[in-house]
Amino acid sequence: MSLGKYQSNKRLAEKIGESIRNGRVFHAHIIEGDSFSDKEGFARELCKAIMCLEKPGEGCDRCVNCRKIDHDNYEDLHVVESDGLSVKDEQISKLQDELKKKPIGERNLAIIKDADTMTARAQNRLLKTLEEPFTGTVIILLSENRENLLDTIKSRCVIYFLEEVSRLTGSNGRGGSTDPIGTGDSLNERIRDSARLAQTAEEIFEAVSEEKSFWEIKQTLSAGMKSREDAFMLLDGLERIYEGLLVGRDERRKLKRREEIIRSIELIEEARRDLIAKVNYQYAVKNLILKIGGL
Repeated sequence: MSLGKYQSNKRLAEKIGESIRNGRVFHAHIIEGDSFSDKEGFARELCKAIMCLEKPGEGCDRCVNCRKIDHDNYEDLHVVESDGLSVKDEQISKLQDELKKKPIGERNLAIIKDADTMTARAQNRLLKTLEEPFTGTVIILLSENRENLLDTIKSRCVIYFLEEVSRLTGSNGRGGSTDPIGTGDSLNERIRDSARLAQTAEEIFEAVSEEKSFWEIKQTLSAGMKSREDAFMLLDGLERIYEGLLVGRDERRKLKRREEIIRSIELIEEARRDLIAKVNYQYAVKNLILKIGGL
């Protein structure tokens, strides 16, 4: 099987493939999905697409690199998984030691399973590698809930979301339905989207504070939020605003009582859990606005 055979993510596979063929291989990725999604399978197909000798950007399943990755004996692919309940600092330290070594082939690859269980020390250690990556290294984090990862880690990764398992025919039976978080495969596009949704969050906050009608707020919401990932980034923007109010970074603090701010943050977290649980993203965010605004 190859990356291009993931039936439900043709657009994503094409964008990833084009990026790889054009020499744009991102050094850090997060693949998120629930326990039923084939995160590791997709990660391995991504590795094959990067390292394939015959069909770069897709994977051929025939060349020596693809076969070795399929059979778990590719020398430059390092896999880390949780030691008990979490991925520990010592494991990330050992991974860093491996990534420092010169690869046998063109580059070192790493897959960190259960990345959202990394301890705080492990995450901070990994962050140093993401900030100053070893030349050519590609690190793929597998996660069921990226909210458990540091914002500084997420900001340095391209993020994909596997929504469900899609049964496919193929030599190894791996399958997955994926949809990228965000609308592009580049960090620059994600940064632009994040800035756009941060502005939408500001507009919604101001509208709620000015007690505008829900119809007016809904118009702002509809214009700014186009996808589930937009909804996640909008919640991030709203949470930053309310956290700024809580700690006094925002001069609008005097407009809100402390209890009201804390309750709003709790409601934002509740909406985020709804999104993770696959509740319709438009309903989740509109319901949040109704609760925060007391509408």
